[in-house]
Amino acid sequence: MTSRIDRPVAALMAREFVSVESEERLDFVDDVMKLGRIRHMPVVNQGRLVGVVSQRDLLAAALSRALEFDPRHRRTFLRAVEVAEVMTPSPLTVTPQTPLREAARLVLRHKVGCLPVVDEAGALVGLLTETDLLRGAYEDAEAQAEEHTAAV
Repeated sequence: MTSRIDRPVAALMAREFVSVESEERLDFVDDVMKLGRIRHMPVVNQGRLVGVVSQRDLLAAALSRALEFDPRHRRTFLRAVEVAEVMTPSPLTVTPQTPLREAARLVLRHKVGCLPVVDEAGALVGLLTETDLLRGAYEDAEAQAEEHTAAV
């Protein structure tokens, strides 16, 4: 029997996610992230993963000029910046078959909030976030407790 932590990433990854192209403007990304309560967005060009942009990247971009701007100018500034200027290029990736144990190690070791999931051809097929890993661990712990209770 396979351990729950040795299940493949495909068991927890989000198959539906929002991505953005590198030439999009940060004001658009900011709006999408706020509306969707999203913290990470894969950046793709012609269907290929080229980076990840996070809320932290947006904050850093805005703070780099924050002292010079009042709040109403923030959006104007973000409109002038392309995603490619602030994204993390060439992010760590996993495949759908990568064990969750290894994905969790990568998240912890490299202090990243998400791992894009790519297939053998390098196409983006999913996204695994630290929240997905926590949800999987919690649900696993809850299921184990229920199994233990039923066995007693």
